[in-house]
Amino acid sequence: MRGADNVVYFNEVPDVRDGFRWETIINAISSASAPGKLLMQVYLDESGDTGWTFSHPYRNGGSSRYLCLAFLFVPKIHRKITQKVIVDMYNDYGWKSEKKASSAAESQQLKFCEGMNECLSNHHDIKVDCIVVKKENVQDHIRKDPNKLYNFMTKMVIVDHVKDLLEFEFIPDKRSIKVESGNSLSDYLQTVLWFDCHSKVRVVHHPAESHRNYNLQFVDWISHCVWSHFEDGEANVFSEANKLIKIRRLFFDSHSLPLNQAIGS
Repeated sequence: MRGADNVVYFNEVPDVRDGFRWETIINAISSASAPGKLLMQVYLDESGDTGWTFSHPYRNGGSSRYLCLAFLFVPKIHRKITQKVIVDMYNDYGWKSEKKASSAAESQQLKFCEGMNECLSNHHDIKVDCIVVKKENVQDHIRKDPNKLYNFMTKMVIVDHVKDLLEFEFIPDKRSIKVESGNSLSDYLQTVLWFDCHSKVRVVHHPAESHRNYNLQFVDWISHCVWSHFEDGEANVFSEANKLIKIRRLFFDSHSLPLNQAIGS
């Protein structure tokens, strides 16, 4: 339906069994004006872990060697477009509950990447940006507080995308926030943007549960498709996933400063 402010509103996660017409929804969203606030949404999820046990293989007593954070930057009026990639997969494969990319077949991951690339090709204001850290090269003093590493990685990606906005909606997965306080990551971002970047942008922190939010599932699939390439050497899915997204590398060279490496793929 269309609200008094001329913005089209829908339930955040419609039931995929309802058989609604996505074409009608997307056309309505594209034609609606969107005055006011919160025009940009930023979704965050990760693959890998923040452990430091490298004496054993990963999945056999050891920690992951890589951690990938994936970010989706989508104008709010286009958020249903990226959601549709996930909804189509629910319909095609008959899934009744959240499907994690880590449990998906290669053919399903390739199908997701094709849908993602179509979104990015047709809508240049939708962006995907990832950062991958090679954890074995992280210095000992940083390992004592992995939350700061997670926060730093988030800053390296988000700042350039949002610093010229008035405000944006930051939507991480509630289960993936590696901080003691649920607001500390957003508080850190706000401090960096205001005092380091001299930006006036306001961070609106709205963590959500991925099983209730298709765009968080979207970034879950992105993060896994990128992370599995570095962690497991997967190549087929990555070659499709890597066509239109940005991937930054952190601590891949143990002799370089992190800032010099997190500048792109």
